[in-house]
Amino acid sequence: MTRTLLHSATQTAIIGFDQPFCVIGERINPTGRKALAAELEAGDFSTVERDALAQVACGATVLDVNAGVVYNSNPNPNETEPPLMRQMIELVQGLVDVPLCIDSSVPAALEAGLEVCAGRPLVNSVTGEEERLERILPLVKKYDVPVVAISNDDSGISEDPEVRFAVAKKIVERAADHGIAAHDIVVDPLVMPVGAMATAGLQVFALVRRLRDELGVNTTCGASNISFGLPHRHGINTAFLPMAMASGMTSAIMNPCALPLSPAKIAAKRAEFEAAGVILPDGLDDEAFCQMFNLGSTQARPGAEMTAIRAANFLTDNDPSGAAWIQHNRPPAEPGAAAGGRGGRRRRRA
Repeated sequence: MTRTLLHSATQTAIIGFDQPFCVIGERINPTGRKALAAELEAGDFSTVERDALAQVACGATVLDVNAGVVYNSNPNPNETEPPLMRQMIELVQGLVDVPLCIDSSVPAALEAGLEVCAGRPLVNSVTGEEERLERILPLVKKYDVPVVAISNDDSGISEDPEVRFAVAKKIVERAADHGIAAHDIVVDPLVMPVGAMATAGLQVFALVRRLRDELGVNTTCGASNISFGLPHRHGINTAFLPMAMASGMTSAIMNPCALPLSPAKIAAKRAEFEAAGVILPDGLDDEAFCQMFNLGSTQARPGAEMTAIRAANFLTDNDPSGAAWIQHNRPPAEPGAAAGGRGGRRRRRA
């Protein structure tokens, strides 16, 4: 059975067909996050710290770390990414115990991360492009680490699943030439948005089955790609992930957290209710207000996708006896209650 082993200094994460689904937290990534990019350029890592801790608390078993900031002061990523990646890896592994995924398109940044990362991280990524194969595979072999293999090559990203399978097979074969085993290749078959391609879901399910059955490799994806551009994206994502898991997908790069409501949104909701004539209790704090009206939370909490994944783990027999499902859904103990009984020890009658 194919198993991809990732290690931190203290923990092991296993990606495999007979293992619980591996959630790779995606939030430590400045792409599309202008505020985070500006913070990183200024040397402020407070958001990185919050995102690292929140994602692990919400169920991530691996954290992706991406240092792809285009500095206003220096737009050359070959100069700026390596030292920033080194800082971020050292910071994150000092905060959390889970293994890391070092994510960059800059080979020097990948190596900078590998030099300081404890354990056995996942490298993200290699593609079927010749230059990328020649730069990344020797690095993967040198540090004896697994790698994400993305199914595009010099011709770009094909909409034809046969082409994407052929690219994945090529990467696996070229990796073997470097002495890298198939169990250390985690293929991303590239999930297309279902809003733009109606067969996107069917394509990836079929591709994942072939990759499992014919190449014997683990798989991953950017889970939210499937719902790009659509309303109620979480609804699409929570349907997609269990279906992908049932087809053989073993991991996903995704956000495990339902993001907290901002103070501005909470204030707007309060005003909306008050304008409708709803009389709110005096002293009702923001968290109690959110819970009262089922609006979410002021704190990061596991998203709906995590509930779907936990249920699918149970249904695919990767959660023996449903222990993790039951534990996750166990109601919190009432204040003052002792374990194993109601209200603590009973008094013996005289």
